[in-house]
Amino acid sequence: MNLDEYRGSIVNCTTYFEDNILHQINNNLVLALDQLDRVFQYPEVYQGFFAMLRTWHEEAKTVDIWENLRLIVVHSTENYGSLDINLSPFNVGLVVELTEFAQPQIEVLANYHQLNYNQAQIQQLISLIGGHPYLIRLALYHLALGHITLETLLQNAPTNAGIYEEYFRRFLNIFKVNPSLAEAFMQVVMATEPIGIATMPAYQLYSMGLVKRVGDKLITRCQLYQQYFHEHLKY
Repeated sequence: MNLDEYRGSIVNCTTYFEDNILHQINNNLVLALDQLDRVFQYPEVYQGFFAMLRTWHEEAKTVDIWENLRLIVVHSTENYGSLDINLSPFNVGLVVELTEFAQPQIEVLANYHQLNYNQAQIQQLISLIGGHPYLIRLALYHLALGHITLETLLQNAPTNAGIYEEYFRRFLNIFKVNPSLAEAFMQVVMATEPIGIATMPAYQLYSMGLVKRVGDKLITRCQLYQQYFHEHLKY
């Protein structure tokens, strides 16, 4: 689908939404879209779809009827690097980030998974993956199944033999089509202290959840990322 077709679809859908929904109800409407990142699975669709949502947000600034729309999108940021930032609905409006789990929260989750780990064992996990909600949840899930020990999980995690291999592959695919972003990330990975990079790739890498900010500089988000991408990211 070319840009003109995108624009035609955006206009048609926007016109329909305005005429047949917003004007008909003439009241506030909350549209909540969960797991919106799943649309990234369809390259022929997502650029136009996300551009349309961005258009709806912009319409609310100048068109009275669109002020009635309250748009809530819930999404993972892993695929952010493959999206044109100027067409993104994710970098406008009020952003609410999911913060990392603290050690007491991870201990509670481990108990929910019937894992009788002491604080030292929990700290081993945190030392590698921090409090990243998805990484923690996936680790506890595999440990709860009893198919892997904590020691083996920690040893294999930064390799393609570990439980995060599929997760890492999604990032590698993004970097494959965006080599300049890969090069910027490798600067962070290879640095021995916080490093400053260009504003745009810094924003994209942070939005993807790969880095932490230290003032205006960046570090990799956790040791797992540092170890894996140091060995496996080529650009």
